[in-house]
Amino acid sequence: MADRLIREYSARLATEPRNIKLMREVAELYAQKKDFDKALEYCQKIKSAEGGNNDPSFEQFATGISLKRFDYSLTQLDPNASDYAECVARIEAERAAFELEECKGRAERYPTDLQIRYELGELYFKAGKINEALGEFQKALANPNRRIQAMAFLGQCFARKGMNDMAARRLQEAIKEKPGFDDEKKELLYQLGSVLEKMGKTDEAIEQFKQIYEADIGYKDVSTKVDAYYAGKA
Repeated sequence: MADRLIREYSARLATEPRNIKLMREVAELYAQKKDFDKALEYCQKIKSAEGGNNDPSFEQFATGISLKRFDYSLTQLDPNASDYAECVARIEAERAAFELEECKGRAERYPTDLQIRYELGELYFKAGKINEALGEFQKALANPNRRIQAMAFLGQCFARKGMNDMAARRLQEAIKEKPGFDDEKKELLYQLGSVLEKMGKTDEAIEQFKQIYEADIGYKDVSTKVDAYYAGKA
């Protein structure tokens, strides 16, 4: 199916050489075939075409293909090879570095795009660049679609820096703004409880874990924490 469509779309591109939508479809088809070099070749054609620049959604699309190439490379490694772990670590490090640099570039080109700021904050956080992550998440707070997640990450950033009182405040704010009681709410409560534990505020911490316990006894290790607390009280 992919080969037939590629032939069909390539024939159309011969008469519609500036059809960016068609080029993108061809790139996607090549990516499905695991021919990532050819897919990226079409991405470069789109980038060079009139109207192909200044489109953050296309840049994300092209980056996605490159990331798929890294992921595919991992699947092609021989798990029995003596250098398997070394090769996995190398490819994963190259993938992370590429993704971070690409996102930094997008943030520079589209400085007011708060979704990109949030994504960059996540990548900085994963890379252990906590101060850089803080700055991006603080900007991302202005994005209503990412505000709660940004506050949660800010809490984690402050906790990583040992600023537990600031971490607790951010997490409490996020919990107040979070409606309902889904997995995201549970994680916020769990993070807050963990921070309060570090601060030596055992009773306050257990109150967070108890809220989760009442709704989902199997969430992480809350049952162990709550049961141990009551056992100690007894």
